[in-house]
Amino acid sequence: MYNERTLSGALDDIEMASIDELRELQLKRLRWSVAHCYNNVPAYRKMCQEKGVHPFDLKKLEDLKHFPFTKKDYLRENYPFGTFAVPNRDVVRIHASSGTTGKPTVVGYTQNDIDTWANVVARSIRAAGGHEGDKVHISYGYGLFTGGMGAHYGAERLGCTVIPMSGGQTEKQVQLLQDFDPDIIMVTPSYMLNLIDEMERQNVDPHKLSLRLGIFGAEPWTEEMRKNIENRLGIDALDIYGLSEVMGPGVAQECLETKDGPTIWEDHFYPEIIDPNTGEVLPDGEYGELVFTSLTKEALPIIRYRTRDLTRLLPGTARPMRRIDKITGRSDDMLIIRGVNVFPTQIEEQILKVSTLAPHYEIEVTKSGNMDMVEVRVEMTPEAVDADQNAASKELAHHIKAVVGISTKVNIVSGGTIPRSEGKAKRVFDKR
Repeated sequence: MYNERTLSGALDDIEMASIDELRELQLKRLRWSVAHCYNNVPAYRKMCQEKGVHPFDLKKLEDLKHFPFTKKDYLRENYPFGTFAVPNRDVVRIHASSGTTGKPTVVGYTQNDIDTWANVVARSIRAAGGHEGDKVHISYGYGLFTGGMGAHYGAERLGCTVIPMSGGQTEKQVQLLQDFDPDIIMVTPSYMLNLIDEMERQNVDPHKLSLRLGIFGAEPWTEEMRKNIENRLGIDALDIYGLSEVMGPGVAQECLETKDGPTIWEDHFYPEIIDPNTGEVLPDGEYGELVFTSLTKEALPIIRYRTRDLTRLLPGTARPMRRIDKITGRSDDMLIIRGVNVFPTQIEEQILKVSTLAPHYEIEVTKSGNMDMVEVRVEMTPEAVDADQNAASKELAHHIKAVVGISTKVNIVSGGTIPRSEGKAKRVFDKR
């Protein structure tokens, strides 16, 4: 019904469709996706049978709530290819997670899946303000991680010139940002901070670079972090959302004209928000755990996948499709400190309120007897090396106590002490 048009020009038809047209398309594709998974993935069919549901029961979108959730365990228990719904000969690419906490989660793509992925990433770059002919510097990691290649194929599909830098070689990255004059950079926000620090170390004025857009994802980041990057780099910073199990980057993208949270490309990904404790579906506007169902994936259809990301669904603005609010954290990243639920992004927000502190920090949680103890290690900005560290420490501890609700020990450390990330930053060390 809706065909992807030349993405360097006008919006896709579905981006201008009415809500009724969108819901009609979603139901058609949802019924196909659930039946495709049920008929071709024995592990998923068994879950449905145990729950007493069949694809025939899916008569309206709301009926999806009766079907079982899938989680990372579903992928790991059927490692490596037991969740694929097509023969291996039809799988043209495989990606996987790092597997640092167990077996990696493996995802596969048919050629149609690769084309769909390229289309949604191209749509995402365009929504962020990119267009045909732009040069895109990609610092997401390449390889089994979906970030680098997902961004790469999408930028090419849009008609951009791709600079496939990948992560690492920070000094060389800064050199090429000066020499190649890219218009757009795609990278994790934490590594962007690392690149800005390196520019400042080399006395490179970031505002003199040709960059006008940064498309940042793969980890939660705050509105304060956006302002910090925009002010230091002189660009517009946009949020891209995705996860490998659902597709990769390009599931949702913030639009340049509104900058009010990523728009979900609902023609390919159907969202729900659930209570993370009960699994109950919550109304739009209420905070909970984000759940996704793929509508068009062939190799790895994923039904009601629990992302663990905490957010809420909001009405469309720049597009008719719904948006997600900024991800506040992950349910599995949440720390419970003396009965208080704490997310690393909450502490990051308070750090960025103190003008003399840099956005490089670590949080360490330990036990002293029966008491949880939290230490925040954070650096001063290079401009504030002679500032009163004791005053900055007290100010941050006060902000955290007043807003987050916990007492912390704040330790100001020397510049460069906090390890710099070349990908997703590790912020929290829970040693309890």
